[in-house]
Amino acid sequence: MSQLLKTPFNASIEQVAQTYDTNTSHGLSATKARQRLEQYGKNDLEVQKHSTLFQKFLAQFKDFMIIVLLVAAVISVVVNREWSDAIIILLVVVLNAIMGVFQESKAEEAIDALQNLASPDARVMREGVVTTVKSHDLVPGDLVLLEAGDVVPADLRLIRTSSLQIEEAALTGESVPVEKDHRRIEQDEVGIGDRSNMAFSSTNVTYGRGTGIVVATGMDTEVGHIAQMLATTEKKKTPLQRDQDRLGKVLTYLILAIAVITFGIGVFLKGQPWDHMLLIAISLAVAAIPEGLPAISTIILSLGTKTMAERNALVRTLPAVETLGGTQIICSDKTGTLTLNQMTVEKLYMNGEFMPITNGIDFSNHLLRSLVLANDTQIGDAQELIGDPTETALVQFALDKELNVNAFNKDFPRVDEIPFDSTRKLMTTIHKLPNGEYLIATKGAPDQLLERCTSIEKDGQVIAMSDTDRQEILKANQSMAQEALRVLASAYKVVNTLPESIDTTTVEQDLVFAGLVGMIDPERKEAAAAIEVAKQAGMRTIMITGDHAITAQAIAERLGILDPSASKEENATHVITGADLNQLSDEQLKQQVANYSVYARVSPEHKVRIIKAWQANDKVVSMTGDGVNDAPSLKQADIGVGMGITGTEVSKGASDMVLADDNFETIVVAVEEGRKVFANIQKAVQFLLSANLGEVLTLLVATMFGWNILEPVHILWINLVTDVFPAIALGMERADLLAMKRPPRSKESNFLSFGIFPSIIYQGILEAGLTLFVYWYVDIYLALDHQLAETMAFATLGLIQLFHAYNVKSTFRSLLSINPFDNKYLNLANLGSGALLLGVILIPGVNTFFSVTLPNLSQWGIIFTASFSIIILTEIVKAIFRATGVAEKYEQATK
Repeated sequence: MSQLLKTPFNASIEQVAQTYDTNTSHGLSATKARQRLEQYGKNDLEVQKHSTLFQKFLAQFKDFMIIVLLVAAVISVVVNREWSDAIIILLVVVLNAIMGVFQESKAEEAIDALQNLASPDARVMREGVVTTVKSHDLVPGDLVLLEAGDVVPADLRLIRTSSLQIEEAALTGESVPVEKDHRRIEQDEVGIGDRSNMAFSSTNVTYGRGTGIVVATGMDTEVGHIAQMLATTEKKKTPLQRDQDRLGKVLTYLILAIAVITFGIGVFLKGQPWDHMLLIAISLAVAAIPEGLPAISTIILSLGTKTMAERNALVRTLPAVETLGGTQIICSDKTGTLTLNQMTVEKLYMNGEFMPITNGIDFSNHLLRSLVLANDTQIGDAQELIGDPTETALVQFALDKELNVNAFNKDFPRVDEIPFDSTRKLMTTIHKLPNGEYLIATKGAPDQLLERCTSIEKDGQVIAMSDTDRQEILKANQSMAQEALRVLASAYKVVNTLPESIDTTTVEQDLVFAGLVGMIDPERKEAAAAIEVAKQAGMRTIMITGDHAITAQAIAERLGILDPSASKEENATHVITGADLNQLSDEQLKQQVANYSVYARVSPEHKVRIIKAWQANDKVVSMTGDGVNDAPSLKQADIGVGMGITGTEVSKGASDMVLADDNFETIVVAVEEGRKVFANIQKAVQFLLSANLGEVLTLLVATMFGWNILEPVHILWINLVTDVFPAIALGMERADLLAMKRPPRSKESNFLSFGIFPSIIYQGILEAGLTLFVYWYVDIYLALDHQLAETMAFATLGLIQLFHAYNVKSTFRSLLSINPFDNKYLNLANLGSGALLLGVILIPGVNTFFSVTLPNLSQWGIIFTASFSIIILTEIVKAIFRATGVAEKYEQATK
């Protein structure tokens, strides 16, 4: 056998049979099948060998920040004999490692899930005998027989078809089954959705029968190409992960440098004992590194996932929560996400005019009668509709009118039929009437049906059809087609006796035209409002679909993705098909991607290209999808969003988040939560870094003056009890009411953007200044007991941080303009941390261990006055920032 055909769709049946050395009547011999199985291997998808859980766990410790934290933990134990801080660090590191393993394991599910799509068995013709074989034993050249209900076991070039329809939504995104035939396609370049003479592995046969030659198996199939793309698509770090990495490295270098400088000043300039200064320097480094930040981020993200889950957004990877908040482009699949994935009757044309579908209608109406009778839909025991989506839509329309379809079908029993075929594009059924006559009901393509109609029904009267009538019907058909409606025509006639031969020439002639029906997979009612909210929030929605361009454009206009007030011609310039996309290089697409809002008739490769083009323009891209064809793009996107109801396990496995209700509106809700999460992580960062900077500056300045202001145990205790709990509580702050009125943050922004960095600097300086002042006042100015001075500096620095937690509720707004106590978790966290902080001073025995002494009442007054001053001083600085326009400048930076 020669090499496999790359484009079997544009080869003739004879060419395909010759290339694959097979017989179109008898199939392969057993010997050939066995030889080809050895040559080409099993018809299975290759699953990459996954690393073990232990290997994944060890891989998490390669991060620079993690290594520094582990070193800090070891030094803390060996030199400082401080187990508490080391335990906290180790808990943080292990927690993050576990989360990393979980995320990596989830990502592997996408490829594994592809294995479950294949049909377990296949009916093949071998040596002229139909036999059932395991689908993984299929080989190129095998002759496969298909019928309704089958899962296509490999990629087939169809050689015989009989009314064959295959549902390919999972692979192409097209919302209705595709009519197949065996005729050769002349074009060399044809998208997957337009290869009407091909049947693709893992798709579903919904109607008719067919026979095809296996032209690709395993990884050579279209599903195999998707598996290959999934395996080779590298998942990028989220903005949150990138921010944490950058912040961690910068802080680590700075803190280590400051620790070395502090040690050098103490030993070489101030003559302090080197072992004492080593303890101070190490304590400073361990205390200053925000080792709690990764854990606090994880906790805040986890709280966000809980809130999202309550609103039908199920987050699979924690960083996805924050990534949503930074989303700038939402690429959305049309079918099932923006639309209902349910064909629905939207327009009726009868009596020479359009009739509102809200009008009353019953089975005396020949249009409805013909549409329901010439219909193979079955009503299940649970009243579910089983059948072709177009036909079930017609029956559902009748059911919505509260009509008894089952009873009607019994009253008009079917006695014969002429099945639908793709050549004449009609279906006819024959029914026995109670009076002994026969009703012939026909539905199908308007242009084909009109050729067989000689009469028309108007106002209950059957009259001869005029040329004017025909022109009006064609005009109505064109009008509905321009609205992207799938149009069916209906006709009928009543005869006394049936012809001896039931066929199209004897039955489908001299029909009475009953009317037209227009159907569409309608947009979700809430989707348009959600797209508008997304637009106000600075996010652009892009529709990507396997449907035809005219359908995609119409839905996009109805949803507001395209301007509904613009002309059809103008909007068409913002629509591009997969075929046109093939003509653009990656560089051209990068430059032109912003011109297009709708992509139609696209393949999985196209979706990945579109996302990469937006990412090349430094945009954070979200992608929604439900099909196998969406999996590579879901993985490529900064955040992939799968569908919980209609989504395949493959698409869910490749996603970062799953919509439990398949609703686009839920994405916008999740974005709002993501923005809240980022804002709250920023608050935690501001609080932790300003507090740590206050500690660093306090020790650095004290060392320069030769003051022994704090003991190592004091620094570590402050770091332990005043950092974590308030920071976590800040993660529970309510969402800003204006969060969805602002554009998303740019990729260049980070935790220190939007005024956070200058706030950290001045607030850290204020904290250090107040602490140093209290120490100077007691130890130098009043010349009181040194241990008392240390105690008061220790208490002041700790309480300053607790009061300061309220300052960071807003970067520039005054506490007086908001309710400072609306976060009950922050109130409780501060009370608990305050109790732990002051407990070591007040409890006998414990205060001895901490080398502190009990201040008197007036001295407590100094401590609390100095501590509370951080709020007053911060309010003054904020007021200056607002008055000078500095605040506005930073707030404008988000736009």
